[in-house]
Amino acid sequence: MIVIGIVGRIGAGKSTVAAAFARHGARVIDADRIAHGVLAEPAVIDDVVARFGPRVLAAEGGAERRIDRGALGGIVFGPSPEQALALRDLEAIVHPRVHDRIEGMLDQARAEARRSGAGEGNAVPAVVLDVPLLVQAGWVDACDVVVVLECDDAVRRGRIAARFSPEQILARESAWARSLPHPLPPGKIRTVDTSGDPAYTLSQIDRIWADLRSQGST
Repeated sequence: MIVIGIVGRIGAGKSTVAAAFARHGARVIDADRIAHGVLAEPAVIDDVVARFGPRVLAAEGGAERRIDRGALGGIVFGPSPEQALALRDLEAIVHPRVHDRIEGMLDQARAEARRSGAGEGNAVPAVVLDVPLLVQAGWVDACDVVVVLECDDAVRRGRIAARFSPEQILARESAWARSLPHPLPPGKIRTVDTSGDPAYTLSQIDRIWADLRSQGST
């Protein structure tokens, strides 16, 4: 089984690249989607409310409690030291659970690959890790290939301006900056320029995919 990690700043096109691999047949593990599911778990809701108070609960939740992600984002994303501490506390609640689920999904994919006889005349399956701050989160060692997205800053900012508040963008950019001391193993790296139109990005993914399939594994 080939494990492909994606590394890129906010707005660089990680979801687009992951979807391109999925169209080729790769299984995508989306950490953001997993985190949203984790935030809906009763035990996690209890921990989040205990830390941040009932203000993070959705008002229209009724009998079923639900985290208001917008309200929570306003508390943890921003330039102040208090917000940075709040983000770290939220990550301490959510990230270990997300990590365990990703590990479980990778184990399941490996088991399925063994049962299907991958590599014995069959195509080698591939899994894509779409994980924010993949390097900082410690997933590089699990990857056979790391696809690094390079995108002009002006293009990135144009893509995210309507999706995130300036405070959220600043918090995410700061998290990226904190991850920079973590080096990438050069033998695993494939670089993709995502500054152009989608067709240009997809053509580069097509070439990487063809190369990986021709190798069978890295």
